[in-house]
Amino acid sequence: MDVLNNTDIKIMTPGPTQVADNVYRARSLRTTNPDLDPAFYDFYRDTCHLFGKLIHTKNACFILGGEGILGLEAACASLTEPGDRVLVIDNGIFGKGFADFVSMYQGDPVTWSLDYHNPLAPEVLRDYLEKDHAFKYATLVHSDTPSGLLNPVEALCPILKEYGILTVVDSVTGMFADELDVDRAQIDIVCGGSQKALSAPPGLTLVAVSEDAFAAMHQRKEPIRSFYANLLTFETYYEDQWFPYTMPVSDIMGLRQALENVASDPEHLKRHAVIAAATRKALTDAGLTLYLESGFASSVTVFYVPEGMKAQDILDTMVKEHHIMIAGCFDVLAGKVIRIGHMATMPMKQI
Repeated sequence: MDVLNNTDIKIMTPGPTQVADNVYRARSLRTTNPDLDPAFYDFYRDTCHLFGKLIHTKNACFILGGEGILGLEAACASLTEPGDRVLVIDNGIFGKGFADFVSMYQGDPVTWSLDYHNPLAPEVLRDYLEKDHAFKYATLVHSDTPSGLLNPVEALCPILKEYGILTVVDSVTGMFADELDVDRAQIDIVCGGSQKALSAPPGLTLVAVSEDAFAAMHQRKEPIRSFYANLLTFETYYEDQWFPYTMPVSDIMGLRQALENVASDPEHLKRHAVIAAATRKALTDAGLTLYLESGFASSVTVFYVPEGMKAQDILDTMVKEHHIMIAGCFDVLAGKVIRIGHMATMPMKQI
């Protein structure tokens, strides 16, 4: 509880991140009943439109009441039917995690495991698809939070579309820290979250869904095996003036402010890139070894725990002696690396 209540702690984790003061204020405003207030439907729609504009898409956009993982499951739940072959591109811990969602909804995940130290090259993807492209959709991660890896989705997803494969992209950590042009990338479902580069609290998923993805959902032979994770329930929310569940109105008011912070800060991507490069230089100048060989994201930097030291000791020392919260990792990287998050879209005076 001491850490929880300590406002002196600087949060430099891979998410959740430090929350902007004006986002806190927006979340504290009085509200009405979002189920019944027509003004909230307009506010929600306009907030979704702003999100779509910022990620450069004309696709339908929605805000879901749940942490970013909800979007990943909802994409798989909404697209997967029993027996569907799904290409799971695994070049990071979160990449391979998609296989669990595909299996959960009785799909057939084909996990393609690759080097975790480098991004997937477009020519390597094309070579793979020339041998096997019988997939309903493919999953891939834009920015892998555990490793700090950035995949070139704007080059990869169009190749998948050439073979008639729908694409589901996890950009929870990527969007608003690194460039993302959804329409140019031809992404069918892209998922983001409130608690990363947006500098808002956890609790919301942001998704953009293409017409092709909606068509695949409507053409299913079996109904979607979920209610909360069913993207079709949002398709006509505005025309019907109905949400499938009560929307977390205060969270969405904070999110709107966070999105407006991004819209008013044309340098936010450049700032992320500059800070990321400076972080990598500082670490290597200090004699530490970066986990990645190439493909560095602008949101997270990952380095190996020095020999003879323990990750938790480093984390504890950073909090207790320096009042800075950074993170270790999990799964195959547990105890092996330290992660520094450097993503924020706060107004510059708050940084």
